[in-house]
Amino acid sequence: MVKALVIVESPTKARTMGKILGKNYVIKSSMGHVRDLPPRRLGVDIKNNFKPTYEIIKNKKKIVKDLTKAVKEAEQVYLATDQDREGEAIGWHLVTVTNTDRKRVKRIVFHEITKETIANSLRSPRQIDIHLVNAQQARRILDRLVGYKLSPLLSGKVRRGLSAGRVQSVALRLIVEREKQIEKFIPQEYWTILAHLSKRDEERIFTANLIAKGKKKFKKLEITNESRAKKICRDLKGKEFIVSKVTGKPKKRNPAPPFNTSSLQQEASRKFAFSANKTMVIAQQLYEGIDLGKEESVGLITYMRTDSFAVSSSAQGEAVRFIRKNFGERYLPKKPRIYKSKSKVAQEAHEAIRPTSCLRTPEAVSKYLNASQLKLYNLIWQRFVSSQMAAAIFDTMVVDIKAGDYVFRATGQKLKFPGFLRVYQEEKKEEERVLPPLDQGDSLVLRGIVPEQHFTEPPAHYTEASLIKTLEEHGIGRPSTYAPIISTLLERRYVTLKSKQFHPEETGIIVNDLLVKYFPKIMDIDFTAHMEENLDEIALGKREWVEVLKNFYQPFKETLNIAYKNMKKIKPQVTKEKCPKCGSAMVIRIGRYGKFLACSSFPRCRYTLTLDEQGNKIVTQKTKEKCPKCGSPMVIKWGRRGKFLACSAYPRCKSTRSIPKEE
Repeated sequence: MVKALVIVESPTKARTMGKILGKNYVIKSSMGHVRDLPPRRLGVDIKNNFKPTYEIIKNKKKIVKDLTKAVKEAEQVYLATDQDREGEAIGWHLVTVTNTDRKRVKRIVFHEITKETIANSLRSPRQIDIHLVNAQQARRILDRLVGYKLSPLLSGKVRRGLSAGRVQSVALRLIVEREKQIEKFIPQEYWTILAHLSKRDEERIFTANLIAKGKKKFKKLEITNESRAKKICRDLKGKEFIVSKVTGKPKKRNPAPPFNTSSLQQEASRKFAFSANKTMVIAQQLYEGIDLGKEESVGLITYMRTDSFAVSSSAQGEAVRFIRKNFGERYLPKKPRIYKSKSKVAQEAHEAIRPTSCLRTPEAVSKYLNASQLKLYNLIWQRFVSSQMAAAIFDTMVVDIKAGDYVFRATGQKLKFPGFLRVYQEEKKEEERVLPPLDQGDSLVLRGIVPEQHFTEPPAHYTEASLIKTLEEHGIGRPSTYAPIISTLLERRYVTLKSKQFHPEETGIIVNDLLVKYFPKIMDIDFTAHMEENLDEIALGKREWVEVLKNFYQPFKETLNIAYKNMKKIKPQVTKEKCPKCGSAMVIRIGRYGKFLACSSFPRCRYTLTLDEQGNKIVTQKTKEKCPKCGSPMVIKWGRRGKFLACSAYPRCKSTRSIPKEE
């Protein structure tokens, strides 16, 4: 009989733990969830306290069979699934489907896959936390109720195949409302006035901005037109520019905290244009283990789904020793830095994302990582080490300059001590603006007055980084949900990414407007955030999951009935176009990839014509290319990814190929 069986989710994690634990342990992988709600029916008995019906996932039956056999052959079973709610639920399902004697089952959790941490977890196992399981189960049932009840409504009223989700719909609302703000935005003109100046004995020129007249400061939009700007310029003619005030002081800039899930996704998006999903896939690889040669395999980072900024004392101590050795004592703060999460209930993992050892520098492990892994590991390593370093110090200088009644201001700063900036720069590099030595009473030479026209800018479209930041600020979703939320919106074609910015599609706008009108509570940002707090309280054992579901479902059901009764079906828009095949009127329909023209005699006549984003017809373009299958001419058509070549003999021949970029 096998002494100890350890069950994890992924094969990579299994391989890493196998090398760490050695021959006394058998490590098996469940490949994620083995059981879930049924794929094609609700699977929730609403009348019986929302009792779920779980089924073994179709492609997991062989895995369950193998695990059941392994469990029977083991004296002790350890569930080493991830330490968040999802991992707790996977462990709970594994116990059920393998019919494991609960007395032989122990739950072990660890935030990093290293020899020391795993040894500690084996010395202090626990039971499955049913509160965490119930929180995950409540989320799954909530999402199933919303999805399975709203999707048929949208499919019937808008078009077939539409679906809705509880949290994704609120994210969609943010994107759609931002688009409407941009469309309604009316730019306002305003002017700024710059003075190019120098000291009398120097050629070096510096710039000062007009900030006030007398004691009254100018507001940003106060100079509203060119005529007023030119009048000020005329007033300044012949005026002497004299330094009236010089203020200099050091300015500290503290390092950012180590990463949590949200900030890692945001920074990887900004610096590397990684999608949230790509970031999490790479982080998972770094967490689960990298082969470092000589039969050594180790997790390079701590668990990557966390909303905590906490750092263990041992990791902090190692970082202090590393900084002292490599940079010197003055690069350490007077007291070790402690960062607190802004989240009301920081949960999931209980540490920030950091390297499992800062002694494994990016340079030391670079040959074992691919390009994307190295980029992300370097980012995590630098952010963590810098978070434990001393502040950067800048010498700043503010100079006020009088010209008659007008006051200009010049600002300068120079890096005095780099501190954490030796290791990591969060935003773009802070520019040094060095002013010449100036004293009160100095008379300056005016080299030129420059009035500059500006216009106020509309709010920016959401990027992945800014959307995740907004979701986190509002308390919508949790670390494990940010990437799936974005992926779902893109897969459903409710939004598209253009130049790394989210733009809502026609379907997304229609779905959002209908949901906001008929389901204001579900689409309410505060309500969604409050629901997340309820789930957190279930995880802490402070609330019952059935009670939370009951409080949600009854008003939702009533609203759903009203929507079925009052929501009008969106009918195709009849046009003056005639179908070239049968002569019937053409209508504008909304499809998965936007609007298109279709014959009103469908399904008898299936003629369609694609429309571009402006609603113009996209006429099929003939090319000189020949179909490699049948020899017919190839034509240019449009699909979800843009232009492509297709055989003109379609549907008899369905040959297609992509168009190279140079074409």
